[in-house]
Amino acid sequence: MRVKIACVGGGPAGLYFSILMKRQDPSHDITVHERNPAGSTYGWGVTYWAALLDKLHEGDPESARAVRANSVRWSDGVAHIGGGTTVHHGDEGFGIGRRRLLDLLAERARSLGVRVEYEHEITADRMPEADLVVACDGVNSALRDAHADGFGSDVTLGRNTYIWLGTTKVFDSFTFAFVETEHGWIWCYAYRFGDDLSTCVVECSPETRDGLGLDRADEADGLALLEKIFADVLDGHALIGREHADGSAQWLNFRTLTNRVWHRGNLVLLGDAAHTTHYSIGAGTTLALEDAIALAGALGEEPDLSAALTRYEQERRSALLSVQSAARYSARWYENLPRYVRLPAEQMFALLGQRHSPLLPYVPPQLYYRIDRAAGRLEALRRFKRWLGPRVARTVQARTRR
Repeated sequence: MRVKIACVGGGPAGLYFSILMKRQDPSHDITVHERNPAGSTYGWGVTYWAALLDKLHEGDPESARAVRANSVRWSDGVAHIGGGTTVHHGDEGFGIGRRRLLDLLAERARSLGVRVEYEHEITADRMPEADLVVACDGVNSALRDAHADGFGSDVTLGRNTYIWLGTTKVFDSFTFAFVETEHGWIWCYAYRFGDDLSTCVVECSPETRDGLGLDRADEADGLALLEKIFADVLDGHALIGREHADGSAQWLNFRTLTNRVWHRGNLVLLGDAAHTTHYSIGAGTTLALEDAIALAGALGEEPDLSAALTRYEQERRSALLSVQSAARYSARWYENLPRYVRLPAEQMFALLGQRHSPLLPYVPPQLYYRIDRAAGRLEALRRFKRWLGPRVARTVQARTRR
């Protein structure tokens, strides 16, 4: 059955959803409306893991191959803490420039017959005529906000402040750097997303930001100070910001968004318009694309629109429970950094990897570390036993037959 669909927002979720729906039925009439000019996007690079790539291949092999071909890969995590460096091998992930990702998905969508219209803003009082309107216009969704009471939208501000930057320093590993200043700790997460650029997210408490004068500094002065603070990991490379018209730097508090319901009539929320998870777990783009996969799947299997939207919402709400919990605990870990940062570097990095645990905030950090290490050794012994058992049995059986 031919369906007319309007996707409001030209981010990864809306574009990928349009691709999947066109692959389901080329007769669908689909338009993606993006308010910004083509090639204009916030952010630098985005991260994802191999599991997402598998799902993209299942949904549309052509765009999945393009995404992988334009991504970079890392396999280690590195933490610089108090003058020391700790490395953890096996933390494989991928990075791709957000602009490049959008270009690839838009090109694929157009090749399938999707209309992608830029500089075309949709407002609640000028809704497109369509059987289904998909609000994929981000955390500040105008369509959702126009019906905030109906969706039951709720926003919680995180305590720490952060700024999203780029840098010409190319990080071969996913890198953390924690620096103590006279006003408190400040840290960054950095990862490569291309041949000559990396993302660098800087975070600290509001007291540290204000004590350093970063709340009052303009973009240029703020970047110069941050380059000095993180000189050891930047190796003389520049930080790059997104200067505002007034020259100010964009320090933010993360907004955790939830909605009581995700659909209202023929309007459905997708990606950051429906939910957000703290950037420290690096899941935002992955979750948005998984939303798109789930919504397209529900529409393909349920002939009734309301039933399909209900199925989509139930499926994604269930899938998000553990991720949202992990994101909350991760954000809390950084908000309580002084609790962990005086530990030996190896222990601190290990607990950084355990920051999603609901137990960690309530157990003394060194005790938690020892318990976790002991449990890890026990699990390693169990794995060895499972590996060794069948081999011993086969050897014994072979000797018995002789």
